[in-house]
Amino acid sequence: MARREAEGVSDKSETIGEIVARHHNREGALLPILHDVQAAFGCVDAESEALVARGINWSRADVHGVVSFYHDFRQEAEPRPVVQICRAEACKARGVEALIDAAHRAAGERVKIETVYCLGLCSAGPAARTGDDLHVRLDEGSVARLVESA
Repeated sequence: MARREAEGVSDKSETIGEIVARHHNREGALLPILHDVQAAFGCVDAESEALVARGINWSRADVHGVVSFYHDFRQEAEPRPVVQICRAEACKARGVEALIDAAHRAAGERVKIETVYCLGLCSAGPAARTGDDLHVRLDEGSVARLVESA
């Protein structure tokens, strides 16, 4: 490890290089790359943006523009589990607003509750997401159980 550090190669640099290489021939590779970087490190920070930009031959500003546009990407890792609750119009029409307080009560300080606008499950709302798992047709009891199990 000391040799790699002396050569200016970090674990993060190596991992991001592997992620970029995995998506190298893929059209529209930036979003899958960014998702993999966030999965590996819990966030896409400024250093990661620069490494991705270098790896795909883009400017850091271009990569940062994409990272800052999408709500899924974080600049800092969140140590707590995250439950995203959809508050878009379809979920509002199906009663999500009544579930928000129940989610916050169940979360306390242990779980972060985030509001997102549209998980794409409009016909089955109210909806929420934990990691890659989607949860639909929520009511107060099911949202509390979801948050408690996060």
